Amino acid sequence: MSETPDRADLPGPTAEHLPPATDVPTGPPPRDQPGAGPGIGPQGGRSPLAWPAGDGGWAAAGAQPRWGYEVRPSGPSAAPEDSLYHQQARNGRQGVLGRLGELLLLVGFLVAGTIAVIAAGAAAGYALGLDFAPADTERFLDDPLADTVMALAGIAIGIPAVLLAVRLGGHRFAGSVASVTGRLRWRWLGVCAAVALPVLSLQTGLLMLWGWLEEGDAGLGAVEFPGWGRLLLGLVALLLVVPLQAAAEEFVFRGWLAQYFGGFLRSPWPGIVVASLLFALAHGFGAWSGFALLFYSAMWWGWLVVRTGGLEAVIAAHTANNLVAFCLSLVLGQLADTDTAADAPWQALVLELLISPAYCLLIARLSTKYGVERRGPRRSGALLPSGPAAQ
Repeated sequence: MSETPDRADLPGPTAEHLPPATDVPTGPPPRDQPGAGPGIGPQGGRSPLAWPAGDGGWAAAGAQPRWGYEVRPSGPSAAPEDSLYHQQARNGRQGVLGRLGELLLLVGFLVAGTIAVIAAGAAAGYALGLDFAPADTERFLDDPLADTVMALAGIAIGIPAVLLAVRLGGHRFAGSVASVTGRLRWRWLGVCAAVALPVLSLQTGLLMLWGWLEEGDAGLGAVEFPGWGRLLLGLVALLLVVPLQAAAEEFVFRGWLAQYFGGFLRSPWPGIVVASLLFALAHGFGAWSGFALLFYSAMWWGWLVVRTGGLEAVIAAHTANNLVAFCLSLVLGQLADTDTAADAPWQALVLELLISPAYCLLIARLSTKYGVERRGPRRSGALLPSGPAAQ
């Protein structure tokens, strides 16, 4: 393949490349027309249709070169090539108002989606003859399994909410939240899941053993087997909704929030810290050990996302952790308990201090071994004109 010539070495346009003489303008375009001049609009301001050339994301997204400027594409725009995960929002189309609009869109979609899920759950509960929970409880439906499924579905709405906000408000490809390749890397997700499930199962088993050694059977709480029919139904329902719920939390906290701050901050750490704090607070106020556990693990997971260039590893870990926890609660008949990770005891924090770095460092090594992309793809064929010739 021949090397791309330098722009200065390329010849200018010749007669056969010019439009008919009747179409050739004899002077500069009027300044009161959109796109008049390179990036000039009405009253000398920037035109909404034109932007100075040189943004790799827009050119890669289909911007057609003009004489000295590019037309702003109406579709999504990508970040510059070689961008890290937290930099995927840097597509040049997010001013202050744009960022505020994206935030408001996300909040609006989350609120509307939650209301829709509650309405659908109430209608389904009424159709199935389920009773509503008493007003003095934290549940919506009296049936613990149905209430748990509805609550998890309400969280899962975060996936479409993030994708829509990114696409409509951020003017970028929705898949850029999943990874730097613009999509979920399913094979890599499978590798991470194969590591996460045994590691998180071991952590839960060690915690249960620790509680049993200290308190005996009382450490396991009240145990009530739900019956085989209800157990199988519950397992199927949890297998369907838990991965979506876990992925939604990762899309919001480790994904959208990290990229939102990364859109205007060079370091990924401010976004990771803020996302970790909000992630811990989102689980409610419980024991200090539970808050510390959530914040600590979220910091490690935030680092892992940037290190591996995508959400796959943390989706796998979050899904494995929640599946083990909810399935155990189902088997033991404890789905009605309202405790969350925010109520975790200090023993769980001690285990987390070891398990989180062990998992994250192992996944980081595997990502190097498997050649997982941590930066956005190169787009060597992108046109970035700034004059008559394309480079």
